[in-house]
Amino acid sequence: MAINIKRPNGTEDMLPKDAHKWHTIEKITRETAESFGFGEMRTPTFENTDLFLRSVGETTDVVQKEMYTVMAKETKFTLRPEGTAGAIRSMLQNGLLNEALPQRIYYITSCFRHERPQAGRLREFHQFGVEMAGSAAPAADAEVISLAKTILDRLEIKNIKLLINSIGCPECRAKYHEALRSYFSAREDELCDTCKERLEKNPMRLLDCKSPICKEIGKDAPLIIDYLCEECSSHFESVKKYLTKLGIEYEVDPKIVRGLDYYTKTVFEFVTTEIGAQGTVCGGGRYDGLIEQLGGQHVPALGFGMGLERLLLVMDKQNCDFISPKKCDLYFATMGDAALEKAMELSKQLREFGYCAEYDLMGRGLKAQMKYANKKDAVYTVVLGDNELEEGKAKLKDMESGEEKEVPLNDKFVLCFEDNYMNKMMDMIEEDENGGLLFNFNGEEN
Repeated sequence: MAINIKRPNGTEDMLPKDAHKWHTIEKITRETAESFGFGEMRTPTFENTDLFLRSVGETTDVVQKEMYTVMAKETKFTLRPEGTAGAIRSMLQNGLLNEALPQRIYYITSCFRHERPQAGRLREFHQFGVEMAGSAAPAADAEVISLAKTILDRLEIKNIKLLINSIGCPECRAKYHEALRSYFSAREDELCDTCKERLEKNPMRLLDCKSPICKEIGKDAPLIIDYLCEECSSHFESVKKYLTKLGIEYEVDPKIVRGLDYYTKTVFEFVTTEIGAQGTVCGGGRYDGLIEQLGGQHVPALGFGMGLERLLLVMDKQNCDFISPKKCDLYFATMGDAALEKAMELSKQLREFGYCAEYDLMGRGLKAQMKYANKKDAVYTVVLGDNELEEGKAKLKDMESGEEKEVPLNDKFVLCFEDNYMNKMMDMIEEDENGGLLFNFNGEEN
């Protein structure tokens, strides 16, 4: 009986034909983060479960319903459902917070949540994230938001709206919790079972409930922005001032609370209506108490996460430009063993100079080899047979124009090829319409 094993539900394969799209996002996010002074961090795929219980919050959907947790002997491990907790754990464990502040790190990582799969919401998904630890200044909030906005601009994503809010500090949030409890208690019987539990433990979670009934009840709930203390209100006003100074348009949405418990003060989202219900492509904010909560000293911090799959959905929808896929620079069509050996030798030399070179490994005839070269979108081809080997020269064919030039099959071959290649490349470099990055036809930045 044949075995038909498929990938797990809620996961996706990245195929070679789509790799250039991922590389575009990864390249721009990395380079933009580094231009803001952020350095890369990589953390384990799984952490001790207690890390997420203490940071994300036991009353969140992530902890209650979505985490992938395994028991290894007597220890519980959980596949990371988000990037911040592991990054902060790493900062503490490796002493980064004892170094010059603020600490600025970024990461590109996979995350895991057991959710109902749909477009833009997978069980394994990928995030670009940043964390800044050490600054309580509202200018730091504006800096992090500016980084996110710069990335979206460099990806040429349009029709994205920035929504901001403040959810206050523990002091003003305590008063807000009481107002929420009073409001929702009047209709407690109509709440879902999960929200009935949250009503006492963490009433702000009711505002994030996905139940249509709970959403409807929460439409007229009190707003946190009306309960901010003087310090939190002043902080929020300064954030708005700095965003205006940076030319970043925003809209205050007093109902944004984010889905994780560690947030304080500023929270924000970049949203679009172009990919259906999962329209948040970036979300973040400040979490001034998290480091202390995980056993460190009180160090203010903030950050954001961007879903790479959602960015790809938006970019495809808007026909955004991607780095061109890497092509086969030169394909050798060979006839006979001697020609194959020469192709191997010349390919090795080309690869040492960074070019992509291929030759036949299937024993095809010449016509089939040329058809393969076309399918691979080879930039150039060279036919090698006994005559070419005997004369010590061959024809380098430009597969786009059909133009042929003679090249020697000796130690000058690579130089001759490179001369033709560079002339062609210079003709193909185009500046994008916004005067942004330049890419040649092999997807390399110039």
